Amino acid sequence: MLYRRTVILKNREITMRDLAEKLGVSTVTVSKALNDKEGVSDELKQKIKQLADEMGYRMNNLAKSMKEGRSYNIGVIIPERFAVEVQSFYFRFYQQITTMLDPYHYSGILHILSEEDEAQDVLPRIYHEKKVDGFILLGQIHANYVEHMMQTDVPIIFLDFYDQHTDMDAVVMDNFFASYELTNYLVEMGHREIGYVGNIYSTSSIQDRYLGYYKSLLENHLQLNPAYVLSDRDSRGLMVDVELPEQLPTAFVCNCDKAAFRVIAQLRKRGYAVPEDITVVGFDNDIYSTISDPQLTTVEVDVLEMSRVAVQGIIGKLQDPMKQIGRVQIKGKMVYRDSVKRI
Repeated sequence: MLYRRTVILKNREITMRDLAEKLGVSTVTVSKALNDKEGVSDELKQKIKQLADEMGYRMNNLAKSMKEGRSYNIGVIIPERFAVEVQSFYFRFYQQITTMLDPYHYSGILHILSEEDEAQDVLPRIYHEKKVDGFILLGQIHANYVEHMMQTDVPIIFLDFYDQHTDMDAVVMDNFFASYELTNYLVEMGHREIGYVGNIYSTSSIQDRYLGYYKSLLENHLQLNPAYVLSDRDSRGLMVDVELPEQLPTAFVCNCDKAAFRVIAQLRKRGYAVPEDITVVGFDNDIYSTISDPQLTTVEVDVLEMSRVAVQGIIGKLQDPMKQIGRVQIKGKMVYRDSVKRI
């Protein structure tokens, strides 16, 4: 009889009644535990959730959303300019976010924000059609659009971006300290003429990385040469060829691995070898850091932790509309490879 019941369970959806019978509790208790409601001890809640996970129980979000007036979806917005490649840095975030939303019985709906909609402050259709309960916005978005989004009636978390709004809830990497640490490493390796590659007016991340680089120069009594501060993208945020100066520094701190990859290619065209002639370091530890020749010394962005904090933040704001997380900074990690030469 036990064998027959197991076969039946394997061939149909697991219900709350199945969980209740297995633990000898009521379906009301199971429902309260799975929905994190009061009236059930933390120990029993954990036991019920663990069993639900082991038996493959899936909540009926359609029935639940109709009852509670929620969609159980989170919109994940990525500006079009950051989503032009399959290996986009932000798609890694999206994958982690959707995975981490699942235990909360939420799904992530990806929305690529077109340049036209961003310029004209057009909110996503999924917002107007009430298909999402909140948003996680990835990457730098125009100030007017941020203002427009913050006036909506849904909770928002900004990820890898912040601006002057004091009430903005944002999860960012500690770009300033990471770049400061990276530049200090080059100084320790004997470099005294160090350039920076990145449009410092493009994003808050690039600007903070520049400021960390500059602080390291100041502390080490090194001259900042404006000719060594090079832009890697246009005013829309799209990558452009870096215009290398005639007189080159001994090292470049690049705001991202893709910029470093492109700088190495241009140096090679001019007959320079990396790291024998010029040292180049990147940022992000994405695919460009490993396909580069040589592989890049870089800073790893903790995508996992940043995504976890963003998801916890948005769920917390859904449970308590007055909740704020402020600006949370996540530490990066230095990754040492072959693109640095000791002088």
